Amino acid sequence: MLNFRVDAMTEQLRTAGIEVTGDPQTYPNGRSARLYDPEGNPIELWQPNPAE
Repeated sequence: MLNFRVDAMTEQLRTAGIEVTGDPQTYPNGRSARLYDPEGNPIELWQPNPAE
């Protein structure tokens, strides 16, 4: 599985017509979203929370 940042990537993918399932909840370690490549392999977008 590949991990990418969530914010800009999710918007770009949706603009390109790709379905992205975002988790609306922010967890202590960050946020995530998931999409699938044409072969059905999951790709997870993940973004850590900013340092406090």
